[in-house]
Amino acid sequence: MTDLKFEQKRSLSRFEAADQLSALAAALRHGGNAELELGPGTLSLRIPGELRTEIEVEVGDGQIELEIEFKWPTAQTGAPPSRTEAGTEAGRDEA
Repeated sequence: MTDLKFEQKRSLSRFEAADQLSALAAALRHGGNAELELGPGTLSLRIPGELRTEIEVEVGDGQIELEIEFKWPTAQTGAPPSRTEAGTEAGRDEA
C-alpha cells in the first residue's frame, strides 16, 4: 500500500517544462529537505545523498513518452561503516 501519492497531469509549454525540470535539478543538487513548486501547491521532500534512477523512453501510437524516475527509502539511513571500521569488526569476530 502506498503511504502517499501525488500525481499531476497538465499541459505545459516547453519553457514551463524546462522550469520544472530546473527546479527539480536544483532540489536534487542541494539535497536534504527540498521544496518544489508544482502548479498551485508546494511539494516538500527529503532527498538523500544517494538514490536510484530509471529512465524509460517509449515510442508508439504517434507519441514519445519519456519517464524519469527517482527512488529512495523513506527512512533516513546511517552512513555505512568505513572499511577500517568494517575490518576492525571482522577482526574482532575472528579472534
